[in-house]
Amino acid sequence: MEWLAAVALAVIADSGRIYADNYISDVYFKGRGAVSQKYFYGIAFLILGPVLGVISGLDFTVARGDAYVLLILSGMFASLAGIPYYKALEQDDSTNLGIFIQIAPILYLVLGWLFLGETISLLQLVAFLVILAAPFLVIFTTRKRSRKTKIRAALYAFLYVLISVVGNLIFVKENAEELSFLNAMALIFFGKGLGNLLIIAVRPAWRRRFKEVVRTSKKSVMRPLIGSMIGGVTKDFAYRGALVLAPSVALASVTSDSAEPIVIFFMGIILTLIWPKFGRESLTRKSVAVHLLATILVVIGVILIQYSA
Repeated sequence: MEWLAAVALAVIADSGRIYADNYISDVYFKGRGAVSQKYFYGIAFLILGPVLGVISGLDFTVARGDAYVLLILSGMFASLAGIPYYKALEQDDSTNLGIFIQIAPILYLVLGWLFLGETISLLQLVAFLVILAAPFLVIFTTRKRSRKTKIRAALYAFLYVLISVVGNLIFVKENAEELSFLNAMALIFFGKGLGNLLIIAVRPAWRRRFKEVVRTSKKSVMRPLIGSMIGGVTKDFAYRGALVLAPSVALASVTSDSAEPIVIFFMGIILTLIWPKFGRESLTRKSVAVHLLATILVVIGVILIQYSA
């Protein structure tokens, strides 16, 4: 059951990362394009990838040539997914984003069935419908004047998850047996760095905005950025490890992506109470009740998925 431990670590790390990203986007990049953070991550991952490659003894002669290219491509998909991710954070808060990404298990199920030969049971379909009720609950209990914003955030979250799922499936399908897990992660990190810098090259205004934020914040923005990257790297290692170790990618995905809103929900309450500038969640009775009910739906879905495994 090592994959469950990996999922738990991934969920905790990613929940913390989402709150850090929400804080950074709201406090430092408000009105300046949160996507411009990609300039920092491009440089950071472009350094981290080769360093990890040296440490892990990456050898470019032991596997098929296309395996290296596809693993780098997997990392580039992860960097591309960051664009709708930051757009979603600009529209809505961390708790809602955690609920909106529940589309991930369904996409894993469908794409895993199409490309990896995995099966779909009737109980799994029922479980996914239960889980999907959570984001719809959040959207349709929102006041009409705010509903468009919620729908826009949900659409950005869908694009984020879709691109991430494709990248992760490439990783699972093309992870050559000749390469160690650390070798594969080195290639993925290099791909993330390369992808982020290519995006910044296409949109040089984002690079200028990032430098402006660093200058006006007197470099204080670097601390939460580094913290967010540590959370992201931890999540990458743990989550991709779970995808490899789990009986199926759909099972690993639904366990992770269904547990995450639970952690985000309680983390948001705790952080908002003890550190409101960082937690930044609405704790009105209606908001808490809606998110609690959405979380319960997710838990029911998780139990059904585990039962059908």
